[in-house]
Amino acid sequence: MPLDDIGTETLLRIQRLYGAQSHLIDEGRAAEWAATFTADGEFRSPSYPEPVIGTRELTAFAERFHAGARASGVVTRHVVTDLFVESAGGDRAAVRAYLQIVTTPAGGPSRLERMTTITDELVRTGGRWLIRRRTVRRDDQSNEENA
Repeated sequence: MPLDDIGTETLLRIQRLYGAQSHLIDEGRAAEWAATFTADGEFRSPSYPEPVIGTRELTAFAERFHAGARASGVVTRHVVTDLFVESAGGDRAAVRAYLQIVTTPAGGPSRLERMTTITDELVRTGGRWLIRRRTVRRDDQSNEENA
């Protein structure tokens, strides 16, 4: 689908979803972050041993992520850039973006922890765009490791 055929309202709503996700997980709002996925949503990343599937597991994952950052004494930021809505038609969309994980210790310099590419399948449910499946690919790994 040509880019011109993706409506402005769709682009804005999808952009808002990604902004909300970053802030929610960084602020420790785990249940709200998990609610940006469908009830059977999937999060797959080579940084973690197993896929995270479903609202309960997504919430627990986000809780562990935030608790780990706090225990480490760092502020973590998820920085999503170069959001590219490849297609959006009806109630489905395909999105790619770059995701940087940046940490800042108290009184110290910020550090890029990971540079990744996310590929998401979105669905529109009840007028809201939600992530059905997220696949994360780390830039520091070969394509075979990322698959």
